[in-house]
Amino acid sequence: MENRYCVIMSGGIGRRFWPFSRTSCPKQFLDFFGSGRTLLQMTYDRLSRIIPTDHIFIVTNEAYAALTHEQLPEVAEERILLESHRRNTAPCIAWATYHIKAIDPDAVVLVAPSDHLILREDEFRRCIDEGFEFVARHDKLLTLGITPNRPETGYGYIQVGEPYEKEICSVKTFVEKPNYEMACVLLESGEFYWNSGMFLWSVSSITRALERYLPNVSSLFEQISDRMCTPDEKAAVDEAYNLCPVISIDFGVMEKADNVCVMCADFGWSDIGTWGGLYDVSPKNAEGNVTQNCKTLMYDSRNNLVAVKGDRLVVIDGLSDFLVAEADDVLLICPKNNEQRIRQFVTDARVKFDDKYI
Repeated sequence: MENRYCVIMSGGIGRRFWPFSRTSCPKQFLDFFGSGRTLLQMTYDRLSRIIPTDHIFIVTNEAYAALTHEQLPEVAEERILLESHRRNTAPCIAWATYHIKAIDPDAVVLVAPSDHLILREDEFRRCIDEGFEFVARHDKLLTLGITPNRPETGYGYIQVGEPYEKEICSVKTFVEKPNYEMACVLLESGEFYWNSGMFLWSVSSITRALERYLPNVSSLFEQISDRMCTPDEKAAVDEAYNLCPVISIDFGVMEKADNVCVMCADFGWSDIGTWGGLYDVSPKNAEGNVTQNCKTLMYDSRNNLVAVKGDRLVVIDGLSDFLVAEADDVLLICPKNNEQRIRQFVTDARVKFDDKYI
């Protein structure tokens, strides 16, 4: 346990969850289930039962410093790494890697997004414990693949290769988010798992991978490695971020590296990054309708998701398979299977109305 660390990535904007998720308060800071805990808080609660709390780091945008401190007051300021620019996951992970390396060069690290839901936490803990043991013994980059139960278009997929150890296999290929027809093919093949976006590796393994596959990123942090965990760290990292490309760890490293493995897992995982993901994990009435903390009257309506902020009544007649979401000054009504278009809706709203509704 002494050398186990965790990085929670919490800097995203969550465009696919618009209009609830806004630039000023992204989805990880919202309480979707009326539990009194936001997605970020739930993630921290879950991981703090596995990893020493003083080994958990939060990486977020500096615009969310106050929100993060407010929601996680128990996390010391030095364990919240504040990005000056959004550069996707590779620079985020590079900074966290070099920061942790300065503390413990023998560290093994779990990287996890802040907006996931885990229903079977005992099984999740077993998988993480096994994953930590695996990466401590092998020079491997381990990703968690989730057994799919539907043709999901909102997730990337991982094709498994030869078995390596227990539930761990080599990786044949990564597949970007597919259209519905391709998602059906991937599901039926039985060879593809959802890409959870969770990773385990040793600091030494990910450092070598960054140096090999993203030298334009790793070199920036290598040059300032002696300033990690010092009062000069933030200023040095800000300068590095100015030069970092916008690139994901999947595209920059995982899809290129030859030492990637996948743990095939099933612990009740959902990426609460889409309205469809929220619908799947929410309780439904006899007609398959989901209402998120709002009052509704529904007639001849099935399989809808209704999420409306505030104390208002929503009356729906003759509607099926739709998303109805209202937050503040935006009302969104669209077919549930068109949720992948929400990013386009956000882009169009910005073009026409600037950032007023974003």
